[in-house]
Amino acid sequence: MQAIPSHEYTLTAIRAQGAGGQNVNKVSSAIHLRFDIQASSLSAVIKARLLQSRDQRITAEGVLVIKAQQYRTQEANKRDAVARLHETVHAASHVHAVRYATRPTLASKKRRVAGKMQRGAVKQGRGKVVEDL
Repeated sequence: MQAIPSHEYTLTAIRAQGAGGQNVNKVSSAIHLRFDIQASSLSAVIKARLLQSRDQRITAEGVLVIKAQQYRTQEANKRDAVARLHETVHAASHVHAVRYATRPTLASKKRRVAGKMQRGAVKQGRGKVVEDL
């Protein structure tokens, strides 16, 4: 996986939401990371995969917006946002192996039928015993 240069994304400090008392009202510790997918140095294949993904963080203009506000400090939120950007790009670059349908072997079919027959015999033995007089 290639590293994304820091000049390709912008980091903006904003005020975080949620609990935190007075600190949350006066300190801009949350981070908005904006990454323009079309203008990036990524390969065309990865760009296409990112734009075709149904990620709600990608705007109609093709800009990936990541909001990081988990930590109390700006520096930690910056690291978190950049790490999440790298994870997103890495996930888009991953190619899943093609799966081919296979059929069960004759031996496995015989084992399955034999197991069913044995189970049926066990259940058959649970019935009432009829005595012939």
